Amino acid sequence: MYKALLVLLTVAFFSSISESALAATVEVGSCRAGLPQYSTIQSAVNAAPSGSNVFICPGRYHEQVVINKALDIRGIVEGTNDAAIIVPPVTGVVQNTTSLSSGAAIAAQVLVQGTVGVSLTNITVDGSNNGLTENSCAGPDFIGVYFQNASGSITRTAVVNQTMTPTNGCQNGLAIFVQSGNGGTANVTVANNHVQNYQKNGITGNEAGTTVTVSGNTVFGQGPTNGAAENSIQIGFGAAGSITGNTVGDDIWAPDTSSDSADAASGILVYASHGISVSKNTVGNTQFGIGFVTDPSVGTADDGVITSNKIAATHIFDAIELCNNHNMVQGNTINGSDEAAIHVDSGCANFGASGNTGSADTISSNLMNGACAGILIGTLAGSNTIGTNTFFNTGNTVLIADQCLMPTLAAVPPATARATGITKTHRLPRPARP
Repeated sequence: MYKALLVLLTVAFFSSISESALAATVEVGSCRAGLPQYSTIQSAVNAAPSGSNVFICPGRYHEQVVINKALDIRGIVEGTNDAAIIVPPVTGVVQNTTSLSSGAAIAAQVLVQGTVGVSLTNITVDGSNNGLTENSCAGPDFIGVYFQNASGSITRTAVVNQTMTPTNGCQNGLAIFVQSGNGGTANVTVANNHVQNYQKNGITGNEAGTTVTVSGNTVFGQGPTNGAAENSIQIGFGAAGSITGNTVGDDIWAPDTSSDSADAASGILVYASHGISVSKNTVGNTQFGIGFVTDPSVGTADDGVITSNKIAATHIFDAIELCNNHNMVQGNTINGSDEAAIHVDSGCANFGASGNTGSADTISSNLMNGACAGILIGTLAGSNTIGTNTFFNTGNTVLIADQCLMPTLAAVPPATARATGITKTHRLPRPARP
């Protein structure tokens, strides 16, 4: 009896310390002496016990990597060389998972799956020459880094060129994607990265159970494109989190016009996610600057906090689009918006003429320069609090209408602008949901 109890206690003790005791540092490549060395990132990940460090020597690694244990994975310096680059296999990327929301096929360059404590640092993930085509939009969705029911961080990393050819309007191609589902959770910090030349979205966090903290990143789309309607940063479909201190832009869907619906590109998009804070970001050269959109089939985007952002050069549409309720919009600086600087929107396409949005917003201490209207309040809007704001070069400071167009206001009185605005087809940003 005593011996049996001793054996049980010994097994329990060693089981509790086994992971930390076995944790190690391994190397991909051969730039540091004295470490276990592997020729591929995947072989190092497979061999390293949970809790280990995986150091990647400078070089190009043609592979797709799957991570399912807690690891600190980072690129390291050799002399003056500091570029650990993950590129597609020479035969192209292939499907290695499916979406937790739709079941659609996904080909991820780096897939972090079903684990916690994974950190990615100082790595380039380059999607060039991935071998994917989108002739029928039926192929796998291409993703650079995908945290799937997994938690951790991605910092000081470059994720670029997640595109496919030809670009036929398929809403595919995400640089960084965080998603949870089937009862799982994902909590990921995305900080101080560079993201560029994605086809659909730069940084995305989707689904209830997902939390993303997005801060200090630079995220730039392709500029005018006939492909997908881009969004630099998106939190949507019930995900939680915050978007702070990022610099984003170059999100332009080239065929768009003021009468199109549900296909515009955005710098920052909050779609059917409640209580999201968007603060201290710089947004430029987009169609919507910052958009908050409620979708009654999914959830609300209410109680947004939009503060101290700098937004410039929004084309066709609004710098801040509020297709929801109960927001605080304070201390933003907005320059050069083709439509409104701030749009309190009561006529969103998801609601028809029901007027379910455009109420209980507080708008104060914003500076607006160069717009057809500083604050555009929809004709079906409810009660809102408009505090002290500063206006320069706006056709109207506050306009009660559903649209306005900068070129017409120089010659057309505001009353006429109101009359033409009420009949205008509404339009919204287009989110990504693989």
